Amino acid sequence: MSRVAQANQQPDHGGGVDAAAARWGGPRASWIDLSTGINPLPYPVLALPAQAWAALPDQAAQTALVTAARQFWQVPADAAVLAAPGCSALIARIPALAPAARVSIAGPTYNEHGRAFAAAGWQAVSGPAKVAGAAAIEAAVIVHPNNPDGRFFDAPQAALTVIDESFCDVAPEASLISHATRPGVIVLKSFGKFWGLAGLRLGFAIGDPALIGPLAQMMGPWPVSGPALHIGAQALNDTAWAAATRSRLAADAARLDALMAGAGVSLVGGTTLFRLYDTEDAAQWQDRLARHQIWTRIFPYSSRWLRLGLPGPQADWARLTAALA
Repeated sequence: MSRVAQANQQPDHGGGVDAAAARWGGPRASWIDLSTGINPLPYPVLALPAQAWAALPDQAAQTALVTAARQFWQVPADAAVLAAPGCSALIARIPALAPAARVSIAGPTYNEHGRAFAAAGWQAVSGPAKVAGAAAIEAAVIVHPNNPDGRFFDAPQAALTVIDESFCDVAPEASLISHATRPGVIVLKSFGKFWGLAGLRLGFAIGDPALIGPLAQMMGPWPVSGPALHIGAQALNDTAWAAATRSRLAADAARLDALMAGAGVSLVGGTTLFRLYDTEDAAQWQDRLARHQIWTRIFPYSSRWLRLGLPGPQADWARLTAALA
């Protein structure tokens, strides 16, 4: 596929329940969305001070959020931290931080990285970023753990290195955040996945100050809303909720695996926020569950892979169990 074609192809994401409802029927509110890896039991948002809505975000609120992020992710002191309106906004801008050349993206993976680099004129190449006896690739991207199969990677070596840890909060011991002090490295952190607040649009770029500075300039003033600054700082400081949530997600992932194994499919991988299964026909499985108004995820590069997020309330578990039976 040419760079232009790759940049212009339709995004392939989870979600889109409104389109599923239009095809299979039923009101949008009756559908269970298991097509994403978003925590279905999100962080409880308390009432916000009026100033968070009415005033432009002030420096104190931004500092409080960055301080909380540094503590939660154990960010090295020499690494810079930038809060942004979601990781997607960062991913779209990162390729402009260096002249277009060759980029290695460990795949199959989250497709927005490839789209962003292609749109900026980069050439995608296969294989690792640095191979013995070969010239180093100018840029490298890993999603760690990978979406959709949950693989973990070693940190690649490239002049521009992107480590997307959007799903790594379920496994903080596996984080590569220590590499954020290396020249050319950017580590991405998503707030929407683990905390289940995707609509808040909050993400972080952590790494080489020589890259984070220009990236901050691209984002412009007040990139993060007042409510997002307030909620983000509150949630990042709530380590007790984070620990309890990791335990619950692990138990629910095991419960989902057992349920799907009983339905005759096998586990490929995933994280405790989403599970990837091998089926005889993934499209047929998606159709089967959609007839019960349960939306799942399939992939254009595999006819067998079916990805499910975790059900939340017990009523959703009961509906999935009935649909599989």
